[in-house]
Amino acid sequence: MITLKTGEQITHMRDAGRIAAIAREIGGEHVREGVTTLQIDREIKKCILSHGAKPSFLGYGGFPASACISVNDEVIHGIPSQRVLKNGDVVKIDVGAIYKGYHGDCAATFTVGEVSEEAQKLIDVTKQSFFEGINAICEGARLGDVGHAIQTYVERFGYGVIREYVGHGVGRELHEDPEVPNYGIAGRGLRLRPGMTIAIEPMVTAGSPAVRVLDNDWTVVTKDKSLAAHYENTIAVTANGVVILTDPA
Repeated sequence: MITLKTGEQITHMRDAGRIAAIAREIGGEHVREGVTTLQIDREIKKCILSHGAKPSFLGYGGFPASACISVNDEVIHGIPSQRVLKNGDVVKIDVGAIYKGYHGDCAATFTVGEVSEEAQKLIDVTKQSFFEGINAICEGARLGDVGHAIQTYVERFGYGVIREYVGHGVGRELHEDPEVPNYGIAGRGLRLRPGMTIAIEPMVTAGSPAVRVLDNDWTVVTKDKSLAAHYENTIAVTANGVVILTDPA
């Protein structure tokens, strides 16, 4: 069931989203050579708690950390550990914060030192594909319009769009209806309505879009070990257009 949010509820979600976005930035600032992903996770948790919020991910479905930190061919749901980052690594940080009963959910891809031109292009295309998706949201738009915009932009560069994992509704629950695919047919799917709050999160691979889950039952990696990138924001659909709720400003 899709829950349409009131203006007041969207304001609460904006507060939660701002905290999540600040924590995402803090995590990105700590992405550097010699740092462990566990150290980054601790900084993210400290940031979220300092704002009077709680990490959405910690304990969610048994997840053992406050952020998902995925490196190189890891796409999503990487578990922070003693893994030491090295020059050239591509690091995805996915953060959620719950504040006054509402969640904010966002992610971005960061780099350690100097990365290849191809890696940077993948990251840039993934981020831009999110904006291509929200630019497709207008009066009468459908979910298929969003997914189609993301997919066609990404595939123009020869990259893969992951099918097994998609965006989702956000609100009092971290994951709500509807599912928000990063692929689709324009003009098809659920019609977007004011009051809908969703996380749009392109997950893009440099090679095949095929993925598998590691033995830890969490971390999703590319089957062909190609690089992956991830970018996400929680947005609200309003009568006046799209509002990005996970903005640190």
